[in-house]
Amino acid sequence: MIKKRIIGLTGGISTGKTTVSNYLESRYKFPVLDADLYAREAVKKDSPVLCNIITRYGNNILLPDQTLDRQKLGEIIFNNPQEKIWIETQIHPLVREGFINRINELKNDIIVLAIPLLFEAKMTDLVTEIWVISCEEDQQIQRLMKRNNLTFTEAQTRIKNQWSLERKIALCDLVLNNNSTVEFLYQQIDQYLRL
Repeated sequence: MIKKRIIGLTGGISTGKTTVSNYLESRYKFPVLDADLYAREAVKKDSPVLCNIITRYGNNILLPDQTLDRQKLGEIIFNNPQEKIWIETQIHPLVREGFINRINELKNDIIVLAIPLLFEAKMTDLVTEIWVISCEEDQQIQRLMKRNNLTFTEAQTRIKNQWSLERKIALCDLVLNNNSTVEFLYQQIDQYLRL
């Protein structure tokens, strides 16, 4: 049996994971399984996890259409480590299960798992190699402020809620530097995959 090559793609918030995922999918036709999609599925309307969240925080955690107000939940968990841990214990097992089921279904030799919290969620056992996308912290803050319409302090708080990039880099197989242009980022991927 051929062993699958499973790339764990991670990095900090707003370092460029989506850009790399999209490139690997479009250029190399690798299937990309996204932790965020499984996490959204876990908290979809009327799901058991969403019911638990409502029980804990009340109906004001919902949007008018009765779906989860992710921004409001973010404000809670990024300012309270205990609540962040509670939410993760609700969602991470379902994300893991989703990955395992899909990996077993796929026939591809190379699969990419895009997992922002690869280390934090203790999912490194699912992958055969780890790629970390890195950039300077000031770039990360600017991108995050722009993307999520956050203040400098809010962006900084979210970044500090994850493992540092240095800590992730120390444990990875490949570092992709995203301090420059998208073209430079793609060149690094192409060069590595040609080896």
